[in-house]
Amino acid sequence: MDHARAAISNLFGGEPLSYTRFSIARQTDGDNSHVEMKLAADDEEGGEIGRPEHLHASMPPPRRSGKNLCFLVIAAVLLLLIGFLIGYLSYRGRMQKASRCLDGSGKCETTPTASYLANDDETEEEEVPGPPVFYWPDLRTLLSDKLLAKHLEDNLRQRADKYSFEAGQSEDQMIASYIHDQFSSFLLDEVWNDEHYIKLQVKGSNNNEVSIVEDGKEEKLESPNAYVAYSKSGSVTGKPVYVNYGLKADFQKIQKQDVSLNGTIVIFRAGKITLAEKVANAKEAGAVGALMYLDPYSYSNTDTLVPFGHAHLGTGDPFTPGFPSFNHTQFPPVESSGLPHIVVQTISSQAVGKLFSKMDGEECLSEWKGGVLGCKVMLTNMSKVTVKLSVNNVMVDRKILNIFGAVKGSEEPDRYVVIGAQRDSWGPGAAKAGVGTAMLLELARVISDIVKKDGYKPRRSIIFASWSAGEYGAVGATEWLEGYSATLHAKAFTYINLDAAVLGFSDMKISASPLLYTLLERTMKGVKDPTKDSGSLYDRVGSDWVKTVVPLGLDNAAFPFLAYSGIPVVSFGFYNKDKEYPYLGTTDDTVENLKKTDKLYDLMRAAAEVAGQIALRLTHDHELFLDFERYSEELLVFQEKFLTYSRDVKALGLTLNWLFFARGDFQRATDALRRDIANSDRENKVIRRALNDRIMKVEYDFLSPYLSPKDAPFRHIFFGKGSHTLQSLLENLQLLRTNKDTVDVNKLKEQLALATWTIKGAANALVGDIWDTDNEF
Repeated sequence: MDHARAAISNLFGGEPLSYTRFSIARQTDGDNSHVEMKLAADDEEGGEIGRPEHLHASMPPPRRSGKNLCFLVIAAVLLLLIGFLIGYLSYRGRMQKASRCLDGSGKCETTPTASYLANDDETEEEEVPGPPVFYWPDLRTLLSDKLLAKHLEDNLRQRADKYSFEAGQSEDQMIASYIHDQFSSFLLDEVWNDEHYIKLQVKGSNNNEVSIVEDGKEEKLESPNAYVAYSKSGSVTGKPVYVNYGLKADFQKIQKQDVSLNGTIVIFRAGKITLAEKVANAKEAGAVGALMYLDPYSYSNTDTLVPFGHAHLGTGDPFTPGFPSFNHTQFPPVESSGLPHIVVQTISSQAVGKLFSKMDGEECLSEWKGGVLGCKVMLTNMSKVTVKLSVNNVMVDRKILNIFGAVKGSEEPDRYVVIGAQRDSWGPGAAKAGVGTAMLLELARVISDIVKKDGYKPRRSIIFASWSAGEYGAVGATEWLEGYSATLHAKAFTYINLDAAVLGFSDMKISASPLLYTLLERTMKGVKDPTKDSGSLYDRVGSDWVKTVVPLGLDNAAFPFLAYSGIPVVSFGFYNKDKEYPYLGTTDDTVENLKKTDKLYDLMRAAAEVAGQIALRLTHDHELFLDFERYSEELLVFQEKFLTYSRDVKALGLTLNWLFFARGDFQRATDALRRDIANSDRENKVIRRALNDRIMKVEYDFLSPYLSPKDAPFRHIFFGKGSHTLQSLLENLQLLRTNKDTVDVNKLKEQLALATWTIKGAANALVGDIWDTDNEF
């Protein structure tokens, strides 16, 4: 009947109508007849409605006569017949097209209208004329059929017989050129690179040294080949103190025993938190040096292994904090506040055992012992044993390359999902960078093949990205984000991280934005578990899988996308729950050692299928498959935690009510957006783009607008770092019970105010236009 309406409109000299929220009604007022455009129900509640004047054709009243009346009746009958014929022919054409969609090829000449976050992906969808696309079940099957474990094996073989892929060096440049050529051979729509000129700290001409000084005599304990980037260079001497994992709680436990850590060299084992966070805790406690080792309890067969690492509490080039390191940038003499300014080195567990044997202090607590024999917490006051730590690292200027390839969308090419993997590594880096790079190349090949050969037309673009300098703290990825910070949050709607996707086979680790929980959960249900005869990856984590989601760490390349740029992210991988992958970040991270993982290439293929399904689903549906209502649940969780301290806050003359009201406003905003999506015309591209704009902004609007990205780059109130986060506010409220005298009331007021208005601002942005927001709490 839409065709009939258009025909009638043309007969009366009207213009074509495509905005289907308007309805056309015949109005009769005396003898004047015209076509009136009436707004939808929300506009009928009151106020003026917009009626373009060119749609009102006022005509002088004609003379009444029997002949005219007869003519009008005949004309009306003819118009009804014409409308019926046009409608019938249109319906018959659609049915013929629908029959062609069922020929088993997976192709269809109609556009499926996907139900937003529908519970059943298999349901048939309404068909309307449009560009050729695939129904989702067919597209998902095609992806699965084309992904080949053999290709993944061939891609990973690039890491075999190589010693190092250090950022900016020859091997890194060679593999960058190889990836660029591969992207071009896949016939991607665009292939390009992104150059950055950065400062890196590398090992000096001599190895760093760790020595034991006893009664004035110095004995070299170890001189490892590995080093820690961004350590302070020089030599320091201090008494050794063991602090378990180097958590804040571990340092507090030592300090409660009246042990001063000023001027000491602390020793901690790897795990729980990043090396940079351990070093920051050591610096805060007053230590002048730090040593980290791989404990045999968690890392088997690593007695002599020494890992590489970096000590920058942040991401990106620490000498261009908050702005990009492009060649034309005039770099000011600044540095990141996350640089440690203490001497840091990694050593083997074997060397730590020798050090413990020289310490005559207290024995370690049972939960601190780990796998090194003779564990001692500290030296006695009478002991004359000290540790000397000498670091010879030097700063260098290097050019790094990020390599990109893009499949452009047919409707919104300026909106894209990014799939990325780190390329560089200290040592062979098979698990650290090889697996992700192999998956990146295979996904680029398969998705391009689906588009170029099978005819799939993604609505939005897909970008494949290979990052350099990831070992130094996601430098390549962060510099790209900083370079395009003004636009990326409005264009990139998801980042999928492929790094270290296979470190074992028994369990699965997931980190993601809440916006992607629903899509990730549904995707895992549709991907077969390669280690079992039946069942999906979803069975690994069970129905309550969200509780297994772990926070993103600073060592995850997805972290700056979420916490700095406000882009939803997902990062996942296979691992062994009881034992960490022992070779990660060491020179033993080889293809041969990685192949000891059971069904390595099948696991890589399963991980690639999950990533590919997420990317394709986000480019397939009319609306972005981002579950914005999840953040209402996350806010409710925090509200329940805050509620416990209502009386303590009230005693200070403050209230939590405004914060709770802001959460309610956000809930109402999500409800309003849900209604707008349900009532909208999915075939109207203007409306659909506007709705997707609102969905895309949800993550970005949780970046605190009251902080400078240069001084506090990780501004996300859920996942960022600093006093602006909801977690920091909660910790400050907890101090009202445990140590009230340490609470700064003015700081607490500021935290409450900024958190309230960040959430309120997110609610206002989600509603849409400013005249639709309610600024009364």
